[in-house]
Amino acid sequence: MDMTQLVLLSQQLAAYQSMDGVANNLANISTPGFKRESPRFEALMEQFRPLEGQKGIQSVSFAQQTGSLRDLTEGNFETTGAPFDVALNGQGYLVIQTANGPLYTRNGHFGLDASGRIVDDAGDPVQGTGGDISISANDGNVHIASDGTVSGQNGQIGQLNIVDFPNDYALTKVGDSLYSTTQQAQTPANTGVVQGAIENSNVRPVIEMSNMIEIMRSYQMTMNLSQSLSDLQRQSIDKLATTQN
Repeated sequence: MDMTQLVLLSQQLAAYQSMDGVANNLANISTPGFKRESPRFEALMEQFRPLEGQKGIQSVSFAQQTGSLRDLTEGNFETTGAPFDVALNGQGYLVIQTANGPLYTRNGHFGLDASGRIVDDAGDPVQGTGGDISISANDGNVHIASDGTVSGQNGQIGQLNIVDFPNDYALTKVGDSLYSTTQQAQTPANTGVVQGAIENSNVRPVIEMSNMIEIMRSYQMTMNLSQSLSDLQRQSIDKLATTQN
């Protein structure tokens, strides 16, 4: 396979990876707290000896995926009226204690488990500043204040642990809108808690569909160019064979 075909192949692979990102975004339109992602590409420069008729070292550029770009734009809030659903207005993450240690999320769709702990959809406990937050039957209607304070009719029960990190883009996605990181947690500034609401995904279907159309067109153009190059090579081989005969 010659160098031109390799370059075209790298472009086709980049289109495939871009389409995979669009498909993942569309699949998570209804996932609370989901942040859209797109693959990040860089040009990989390779040098090689000159071919016949060329002078000097030749360079060629390939497309190479080097990671993902996460859109941290806040999603729209949806009012659910559920007493343990919360949305974060501003920067920051809620802390979830899992079997693999603490993880972080903006998906505030919470409920209670059999023991009265506030938990996420997977049943893992939501962390307060003092650990698990447990609600008893004597607490009555629970109120969650804008600073994350959880109160019942008998007074304060706990306070949601809301954290932030120096570099949000360095958080590693582990699935289910959860992230892990080795960064030192810090207290976010000007972050408010909204009770009875969740933050929707920030994916915009119209934009994703437009991106999908552009990717498909780019892929088709690359395929056409690759086919034309193959046809030229085949014709050249046929003419060479005819000349030798």
